[in-house]
Amino acid sequence: MASLTLYARAWCHLCDDMRAALEPLLAEFGAHVEVIDVDADPSLEARYNEWVPVLVHEGVELCHYHLDEARVRAALAGHRATPAC
Repeated sequence: MASLTLYARAWCHLCDDMRAALEPLLAEFGAHVEVIDVDADPSLEARYNEWVPVLVHEGVELCHYHLDEARVRAALAGHRATPAC
């Protein structure tokens, strides 16, 4: 199963928008998203502060502020094509 990480804030409307926009892609690709609150960790807050939301797949930043659907699709499709070890 593909896994994405969304660095976000509880009070961020852009974060809520990105989570909502991700839902159809998660269902389509059978993927999972882990939402991490940057305000809960000072090092994450320092790193992502004004960039949230930030969506990451396998250590690669796919997009921030708004969902880049084409980029996320490509990452998830590439993951699907990868044979299991």
